[in-house]
Amino acid sequence: MVTPDTKIAQPGNIVEFERNDITFKGKVIPSQCQRSVIVDLTIMDNLAEVDFEFERTVVAHENYRILS
Repeated sequence: MVTPDTKIAQPGNIVEFERNDITFKGKVIPSQCQRSVIVDLTIMDNLAEVDFEFERTVVAHENYRILS
């Protein structure tokens, strides 16, 4: 289970989050979102195996953890 950070990610940060009991990792891209970030999931080696519909997704600040 991912324990969220209290920090807000900036573009270029790598974050981790969960959806449907699957852990995702992606790179935050620039956006005008105030309460969330847009995450590019193409850095995941197993994205095709996970069968996620999109390469990018929106994640609320309280639902991710910053890895780097």
